Amino acid sequence: MRKRLGIICSLFVIVLLLGACGTNGDGNSESAGNDKTWEKIQESGKLVVGTSGTLFAASYYPDGSDELTGYDVEVIREIAKRLDLEVEFKTSDFNNMLASVQNGRIDVAANDIEITDERKEQFAFSEPYKYSYTSMIVRKDDLSGIHSLADLKGKRAGGEASTNHSKVAEQLGAEVVTYSNATNDVYLRDVDNGRTDLIINDYYLQSLALQAFPDFNIMIHPDFKFDQIEQGAILSKDAPELKKQMDKALNEMQEDGTLSKLSEEFYGGADVSQKPDEELPTVDELLEQEGNK
Repeated sequence: MRKRLGIICSLFVIVLLLGACGTNGDGNSESAGNDKTWEKIQESGKLVVGTSGTLFAASYYPDGSDELTGYDVEVIREIAKRLDLEVEFKTSDFNNMLASVQNGRIDVAANDIEITDERKEQFAFSEPYKYSYTSMIVRKDDLSGIHSLADLKGKRAGGEASTNHSKVAEQLGAEVVTYSNATNDVYLRDVDNGRTDLIINDYYLQSLALQAFPDFNIMIHPDFKFDQIEQGAILSKDAPELKKQMDKALNEMQEDGTLSKLSEEFYGGADVSQKPDEELPTVDELLEQEGNK
């Protein structure tokens, strides 16, 4: 009886070891055969992508047009083209995008999304296709009364719920005034008229927004430039083959200059697809520096 139990236990251990060999570091199968997302995409011939349609210059509708465009949108279109797939875009706010990736209503979300360790706990990311840093829009005539990060305490920061930039504003003591998938002009006008005091966001997006609305009394704060950002498309951790295919296409696009060309088209000649050499402090490091003064 003991001998039989020993054999059964040994077989059980072998089964466990063999099962472990079939997974990668994230606990996902390395085999495309277990990637239901990729199987569904191949069967339909279509990649379903969530985006906002309101974020210039990442995802937006040009004036008078019903054709969605933007840097993220065109990057995804090019990826799909190289994978011989059609693309269906579904517009929503950021929270709904993430929920839709989790429940499988969309395959990918692409909307100037920052790659963070916190998000990596729940999602997978494509290779980065945009590099930037964080900046802050304030009123031009008085910098919205912000001369140090400590001055953000009690200020009103325009933002969308659950974005990383809204979390930074909260970390700095600001009250976040949330908007649901609003266009750039709504955010900017509210800083101009005093409904809010600042917007923390991506530098390149803010630079283009200022150019688009030169009559507003706003500017990028000259003293705060922090938190280098890597951005990419977000997808389910249960879609390793989809990630592999997207990364392959993105690497090709990086090598043949397609990403640089798209970047320069949408970001006023700037190449956001290349990682910058300049090292910037994190918001925590800036706070520490201010505390030591």
